[in-house]
Amino acid sequence: MTTVTRQQLAARIAADIPEGSYVNLGIGAPTLVANYLPADQEIILHTENGMLGMGPAPEPGQVDPDLINAGKQAVTALAGASYFHHADSFGMMRGGHLDVCVLGAFQVSQSGDLANWSTGAPGAIPAVGGAMDLAMGARSVYVMTDLLTKTGESKLVASCSYPLTGVACVTRVYTDHAVFDVTDAGFAVRETFGATIDDLRALTGLELVDASAPGR
Repeated sequence: MTTVTRQQLAARIAADIPEGSYVNLGIGAPTLVANYLPADQEIILHTENGMLGMGPAPEPGQVDPDLINAGKQAVTALAGASYFHHADSFGMMRGGHLDVCVLGAFQVSQSGDLANWSTGAPGAIPAVGGAMDLAMGARSVYVMTDLLTKTGESKLVASCSYPLTGVACVTRVYTDHAVFDVTDAGFAVRETFGATIDDLRALTGLELVDASAPGR
């Protein structure tokens, strides 16, 4: 069954972010989106640790150790970038000032609940952190994840069994198999990367709405 790489998926997400948006990219795979934003559009990236105007990853040999994102990865600063206190950063997140955030996930329920901070495994991180503020504060929440776990279970579920990050907060889920919108009728398949709707129903065990047809 055809799938896409994380880099291809990051480029697909970047293409969906409207020009002029203020965007936060979560720790992990979502940070790749920064490398695929159109150069001819103004999209302003926010970091949880206190930066507005983040650019893509630096070229080899051009790393500034003082410029990092929330995941401690080296980043660049675009012309006009600003730096601010952690409390001001969370004020932006909680106050509804971000248009889009892109987060990873362990599970997303068909009603849009998000679980992305703990599986309950021994040694797991002890608290949800800023993901909760992003999930509930951003106007649109995009999830970037593989459709299946390493052991073959679907990350799209009827209801989450892991601790929740946010309730009814997810707008769209981008996976290596397909793109899904969260709707009142459950997950709607917006676009596939080679899988059929029946394939996706078999993989997820869910009733899926086919929204991929032209004109829908």
